[in-house]
Amino acid sequence: KLQLVQNTAARILTRTRKFEHITSVFASLHWLHVPPHPLRSQEADLLIIPRAKTKSLGNRAFSYSAPLLWNKLPAALRDSIEMFKSQLKTHLFS
Repeated sequence: KLQLVQNTAARILTRTRKFEHITSVFASLHWLHVPPHPLRSQEADLLIIPRAKTKSLGNRAFSYSAPLLWNKLPAALRDSIEMFKSQLKTHLFS
């Protein structure tokens, strides 16, 4: 969303049309793009869950449900890939 606000501000300042490339507009203003959000929460080492676009299908999308399920796993399972592989079945079926 922040990138869209920046793009719109750049277009207003330079009176550029919506369908023209924004990269050259940023270069003329000496602006940089907003960096993308990190995929993980820095403190808890959890994945960020994206907002579901629709209630019926959005919550079933892989991009929504995978981080949600990953964050529900105990921290011990998320520490290393070896621990994840060896302990996942035990965790799910106990």
